Amino acid sequence: MKTLVIYLMAGHETPELASAVEAGGADVLEIGFPFSDPLADGPVVRRAAERALAAGMRTAACLECLRDVGKRIDLPLVPMTYAALLEAYGWERFASDARAAGATSLIVADLPADEQPELRRVQLVAPTTTDERIALAAEHTDGWLYLVTVTGTTGARSELSPALAPLVERTRRVTDVPLYAGFGVSNPAQAAAAAELADGVVVGSAALLAAEDGPQALEAFVSQLRAALA
Repeated sequence: MKTLVIYLMAGHETPELASAVEAGGADVLEIGFPFSDPLADGPVVRRAAERALAAGMRTAACLECLRDVGKRIDLPLVPMTYAALLEAYGWERFASDARAAGATSLIVADLPADEQPELRRVQLVAPTTTDERIALAAEHTDGWLYLVTVTGTTGARSELSPALAPLVERTRRVTDVPLYAGFGVSNPAQAAAAAELADGVVVGSAALLAAEDGPQALEAFVSQLRAALA
């Protein structure tokens, strides 16, 4: 069965939403730690980050949110954020505190694979990534590779990116680690199409939009994605 990763933004309502994600059949929960200048994120994630920051979700509060989520669900938890946040908090301190709060890995969207190599994290590769850099990312990644299906930011799109297939092909040449496709996977049909190429999918903006209608709506949406990947 293909892996389904769902993204939520850290916030006061996240533990309840996380329970809905688990009930809907997701395999992994990615939790965004908001950052004021999220270069990789589109409008939906940016708005969610702005709301989280306005509600006081700084790093310590996000770590507490991560801990609260871990008490409610049994899914692997993967914080996602940006290098400046870790630089300000302290690289080793963040890695240690995140693990203590229940993180099973980490995603730092703007940190190249050859920087902070001691930091265990999931690496990202994109259609513009060279074969050499793909091999480097695969060597250093923690568990799986995050395939960025588009050249651009996160966000729902009307169709799956045609760049995914050649990116999967190039990546398969250099590694056998699991490949999960994200950025622009917006609905069950796109998730199924992406899963025909990759080992799993990551759904972010569309999940955040569903979450705006509450836990029941989010659970229903995740269930639809799970059924599409069966």
